[in-house]
Amino acid sequence: MQDTLLLDPVRILRGPGTPLKHGAVLIESGVLSGFDGDARERGKALGLNPTTASEQIVAPCLVDPHSLLPSPVSGPVETLGSLRRCAAAAGYGQVALLPRAESWRDQPERLCGVQSTDPSDVLFSLWGGFSLGGRGEELAPHADLLEHGAIGLADDDRMIPLALLERGLALGEMGSRPVLLAARDPLLQSDGFVREGVETLRAGWPPDPLASELQPLNQLLTLQQRHPRRQLRLMNLSTGKAVEALQQIEAAPLSSVCWWHLLADRGSLDATDPGWGVRPSLGGSEDRNTLRSALRDGLIQAVAVHAVPLDGEDMLLPLDQRPPGLSGHHLVLPALWSALVLEEGFSVEELWQALSFGPSAFLNSPPESLTVGSRRWLLFDPNHPWTVRPDDPAAPGASNLPWLGKKLQGRVTACGLSH
Repeated sequence: MQDTLLLDPVRILRGPGTPLKHGAVLIESGVLSGFDGDARERGKALGLNPTTASEQIVAPCLVDPHSLLPSPVSGPVETLGSLRRCAAAAGYGQVALLPRAESWRDQPERLCGVQSTDPSDVLFSLWGGFSLGGRGEELAPHADLLEHGAIGLADDDRMIPLALLERGLALGEMGSRPVLLAARDPLLQSDGFVREGVETLRAGWPPDPLASELQPLNQLLTLQQRHPRRQLRLMNLSTGKAVEALQQIEAAPLSSVCWWHLLADRGSLDATDPGWGVRPSLGGSEDRNTLRSALRDGLIQAVAVHAVPLDGEDMLLPLDQRPPGLSGHHLVLPALWSALVLEEGFSVEELWQALSFGPSAFLNSPPESLTVGSRRWLLFDPNHPWTVRPDDPAAPGASNLPWLGKKLQGRVTACGLSH
């Protein structure tokens, strides 16, 4: 797309609480420089012919509340540079990174060189480690981590031992900062690979029992009631039963869901699809549909990409032996547009609440919005057809992309942060 153009008419979503409307937008050298009458007047002065884009949407950037980047500087799979490129091409203006890394982000000096604050670029923020090395044995220096820029505290994708979690919350060095927790008990999960159900048995996968999510979830909900001043966040809820548990709580913690759990289920994939290998385990169609409803109702507030970069050697391993996880920020908006807007009837405002404004609240950060003089905008064309390929300029460096060769419709065709 040109760096300078007048989109008129185009659909515009300015920010949270504002309705989608038709109007005009002027982009100059990648910077949003005017709306409606001001845009038309300035565009005329520049000698621009309006570009008709009545079905396309100019909207605020998306926000990913948690993903992984183990080797940000010299990683063989994904680096800060490759993730920045992929995120910007996908319309993501903010990505919050979990502590798991080659040098676990559990000390203040390990936060250096990764965070970014340039509003004209993708903003990377960091979750600091709750425990040293993510081992769940000793508390990390919470106050020091937060003082040196951590947005909150987290560990890995498993339940922190209750005694240590209780001690950290009672000490309260995090104050009102968010504490991100995964409702997954690896001991109860054992070798379970796919959530228990008829399809799991039929496919021959080792079943992951519901209790591996429900038992730790109930413990976390009890902890939130015991420590009401602490801002607990629940990471990657994956079952309909988890949603039912949230519905019983008067003031439930903010929760996220991984994008893949809104799209796939254990009955919709063939045996070789990399989408089986995710954590938490993939459930059934009833889980997927309940998660969608909870997202629309606001019971779940944020959709996470939760990207986990894997290399080509990892992908040669059998599905039940390779590290779990998927990558592909550029797949999320097109896939959820199809599934939630076209299939479920979500409005554009509801979709952006799930992908941008809700994740910002999840991170305790100000919501993204369109402002004159800013590069923080994206242009989404819901009618743009394309095919998922590993050599796509918007694809990550990782090899664990789902849907290779699949045709999708809808794509982020421009983002101010890409320039």
